[in-house]
Amino acid sequence: MHRWLKFASFGWVILILIGVTLLVPAERIVFAQQPTGSVLTVTGTSSGPFVTVYGDLAQVDVYAGPSTYLYPAVGVLLAGQSVPALGRGIDENWIQVFYPGVPGSKAWVYAPYVRISPGARLQSIEAPPTPTPSPPPIDPTLAAAFIAPETPTRLSTFTPPPEFIIPTFVEDAGNRTNRIPIGLVIFSLGFLGAMGVLISFLRGR
Repeated sequence: MHRWLKFASFGWVILILIGVTLLVPAERIVFAQQPTGSVLTVTGTSSGPFVTVYGDLAQVDVYAGPSTYLYPAVGVLLAGQSVPALGRGIDENWIQVFYPGVPGSKAWVYAPYVRISPGARLQSIEAPPTPTPSPPPIDPTLAAAFIAPETPTRLSTFTPPPEFIIPTFVEDAGNRTNRIPIGLVIFSLGFLGAMGVLISFLRGR
């Protein structure tokens, strides 16, 4: 009887250990290949309109606006590549597409180079403002050929002019009392001449 109780106790201990082992979740180890880098791809979506580059073209350029002259090229689309279509230009020759990696993730592709998804209706979109052209760089060697070298000149020293002296006339007070006034001399001569004329006139009568 004692052995049987001992064996039953040992069996219960084993059952409890098995139950605890089953209840505790084992750590799962998942072996998966981790990505080593990110690759930017531009693909179309089935939920909206998209355009596909014709297969006979190796690649087509996409531009920042609906013109090859007014806007710069911002990327390319490969043959058979599909991208979401956002709208059509006013002249209907250009299509605006979703193109990540550029400002606003929007670019323009020439419409004859792509095929629009069946039943797609694209709204008209106005062209973005044209970028301000930056001036071309100036070659320093070429610019130096048109710039005359400046010869340093020495400034002349300033010489002040001589002092300006205004002459003044001072009457001699010492000899003033010994002189006969010139006016008196002239008056006397005039009087004597008048008297001579009068005497001559009286004699002639």
